[in-house]
Amino acid sequence: MALAGEAGELLEHFQWLTEAQSAALEDGKKRQVAHELADILLYLIRLSERLGVDLIAAAEEKIAINEQRYPAEKVRGDARRAGEYPD
Repeated sequence: MALAGEAGELLEHFQWLTEAQSAALEDGKKRQVAHELADILLYLIRLSERLGVDLIAAAEEKIAINEQRYPAEKVRGDARRAGEYPD
């Protein structure tokens, strides 16, 4: 639950910003965002340690799964879910 709370605190920084504004944060705001990202990372690391999950291995596995589900040449520029693409 703390992880969800930290993710919410991160999102608050971007809630009313455009994509361009989000990409051009002022130094002070960027530092606040960095701290929220660090909080999230620390919670993920602690949770993965407690569950015995290798985060790097899990991320690599998930990337491989997504490459199969969402081939770049088929989905680039399209936000549909995996089962929604025509064959």
